[in-house]
Amino acid sequence: MNRSHWVALVALSLASAARGAELPKPLAAGLKHPDSVCVGADGRVYVATLGQGGGAGDGAIDVVDGGKAGPLAGGLDRPTGMFAFKDNLFAVASSKVVRVGRNGKTTVVADAGAFPFPPGPLSDLTVDEMGTAYMSAAHLPMDKGWTIFRVDPRGKVTVVTDAKRNPEIRSPSTLLNDGMSHLLVGDGETGELRRVRIADGNSEKVADGFKSPRGLAFDGYGRLFVSDPTTLWAVPRPGAKPVRVAEGFQAAGDIAYDLKTNCVLVPDAAAGTITAIPAQVPGAEVDFSPLPFQPEVAFPDLEWTGWEKEVNGKIAPLRPLVLTHAGDGSNRVFVSTQQGVIHVFPNDQKATKTKVFLDIHQKVRYADNENEEGLLGFCFHPRFKENGEFYLFYNPKRLTSVISRFKVSKDDPDRADPASEEVIFKVERPYWNHAGGTIAFGPDGCLYAVLGDGGLGNDPHGNGQNLGTYLGKALRFDVDHRDEGKGYAVPKDNPFVGTKDAKPEIYCYGLRNPWRIAFDRKTGKLWCADVGQNLYEEIDHLVSGGNYGWSRREGLHPFGPKGTGPRPEFIDPIWEYSHDVGKSITGGTVYRGSRLPELEGHYLYADYVTNKLWALKYDETAKRVVANHSIPDKGVPVMSFGEDETGDVYFMTYSGSGRAIYRFARSAR
Repeated sequence: MNRSHWVALVALSLASAARGAELPKPLAAGLKHPDSVCVGADGRVYVATLGQGGGAGDGAIDVVDGGKAGPLAGGLDRPTGMFAFKDNLFAVASSKVVRVGRNGKTTVVADAGAFPFPPGPLSDLTVDEMGTAYMSAAHLPMDKGWTIFRVDPRGKVTVVTDAKRNPEIRSPSTLLNDGMSHLLVGDGETGELRRVRIADGNSEKVADGFKSPRGLAFDGYGRLFVSDPTTLWAVPRPGAKPVRVAEGFQAAGDIAYDLKTNCVLVPDAAAGTITAIPAQVPGAEVDFSPLPFQPEVAFPDLEWTGWEKEVNGKIAPLRPLVLTHAGDGSNRVFVSTQQGVIHVFPNDQKATKTKVFLDIHQKVRYADNENEEGLLGFCFHPRFKENGEFYLFYNPKRLTSVISRFKVSKDDPDRADPASEEVIFKVERPYWNHAGGTIAFGPDGCLYAVLGDGGLGNDPHGNGQNLGTYLGKALRFDVDHRDEGKGYAVPKDNPFVGTKDAKPEIYCYGLRNPWRIAFDRKTGKLWCADVGQNLYEEIDHLVSGGNYGWSRREGLHPFGPKGTGPRPEFIDPIWEYSHDVGKSITGGTVYRGSRLPELEGHYLYADYVTNKLWALKYDETAKRVVANHSIPDKGVPVMSFGEDETGDVYFMTYSGSGRAIYRFARSAR
């Protein structure tokens, strides 16, 4: 903010300070007019200060340590906006953009001469995942309007939008990326929050009712926090009304979220403080406390019949993807590997050797360098005890997926009949990734399957929103009956039966890379973890006819130039986490076992890249997540989850030793 605007905000704050709402003890105090704060890649807190007089060259960027701020870079001209990107800090200082390294070295990214026209005093700044910076500028005199500029990593400056294109915006005081193709803009004059599409500069209103927005920050779970001079607000979900989180500030500035502490950091220019406010929404709190559980190797002495640890002199890790049961009262455990072998063994932690239930590895295409293909899905018919049927989803060749029906051997319940295969469904894909592949029977007796959008990135063929393709969809089949020319019947109550140009097997759509789905055996609810692309991972409840937004939405955010805010036709996820938290979600299942009753009703899931594990609790009455407990991990990538006949839950990883299955146990005290 410019000097006159800052003075005006301090004056405004004095009238409201009498309310004196009690705030936590400051994280740091005695600062010289702190205006902006951020958390660096090193986890340290940085603060931009305007200096004692707020004059030219009087500003600085400091590091907060032990409640005190030490100098990093000085001699800056009113550094009113700051953002951390990788190992650097970016800041606006009057009419230029600077980059500050960890050693304090300051480099000018774009000076006043790099702009298409004199920018006037720059205010806030945000940086996207590619290193492109965005900043707003008010032109002097003030009635000359404003402009939002973009500075690419090479220092080229262009215009995103301005007052002429967006007369609804009067004074853009704070900016934040909402996905990579949109900006959130807080209007210091109208108190509105608007979303600007970067591609064309047009905007739409997101929220209003703020006094004068000074800072914006998303936490790691899709909740937006907004500061105005005296108050910290939260917008818990897109389209929701703002909720007051904390008040009593004198001149709150540009805020930041600290993932390590799950707090919003609020600088107060008048008080000279930075205060850490827990990132909770009153009335919609989420319990993030860790659970006293830990993973342990399940079936530690188990030998996998036929598995060779080395092939042609190279290690060939075991890659189990599905752990399930036959539902026939035998309590046997079945595990299928991505390479195409299904094993069976007793549900006994002392089990020592598997039997090969089915080996189709010669039919299954799997390659380490294209490892989203293989034997991806396996489930038993609900009446397996009577009809002996089970189903597989696999890739017989590159870019082809099939669902096949098999039968158990008539002579041996621990062996399937490979000659019984009947391919009932086949689909081609344009790329090797995003195959999907989970299949599961629902409580209605129908077979459900999920397919990704066809692969590559950005959904290049628009499959997610196209009802004329199976890709990017959940499908529903009646495998107990047959339509003419098919190995199944299309259920008459499928939502798009009779819809022109729509595939009648579609149950819901708008999925990107569902990995994986599972029915809650108690409620029948269908859970889906959908892997994100750029910034967000999500968990959905799939319902008949639902549109989950891809590729117009990623998590709770617009995706791409055609992306939008929340719309009635899109169902937003029940939960998301950003790529600051994890990079690739692995979907699990709801715990309904008896061995660990404390986990009852929790959805167990993980992140494949970071190895993190969580137990998420969804309140059916409140229709929201009430807990997302962390569980200590074992430092192994979690490929998939499964449950046995008793409802106990396991997760799987790839392993060169064969110890690839884990279950949860209480932590040692």
